[in-house]
Amino acid sequence: MTKLLDQAFQEASKLPDTQQNIIARWLLDELLAEKKWESLFAESEDFLANLADEALKEHRAGKTKPLDFDAL
Repeated sequence: MTKLLDQAFQEASKLPDTQQNIIARWLLDELLAEKKWESLFAESEDFLANLADEALKEHRAGKTKPLDFDAL
């Protein structure tokens, strides 16, 4: 465990049980969400690569136009 994480846990341990549980639930939810995002990105890598290839083909074929930020 890093010193910073240990320090955070030491400070959190001084809080009332209810607040400790809130922090614990938040941290567990964040870790789970991170795992889900990693999994989704890993599964979509080929799909995203195909989309990028398709976009480059369209650009090279002259089927794209510059983005007009004023029109957004």
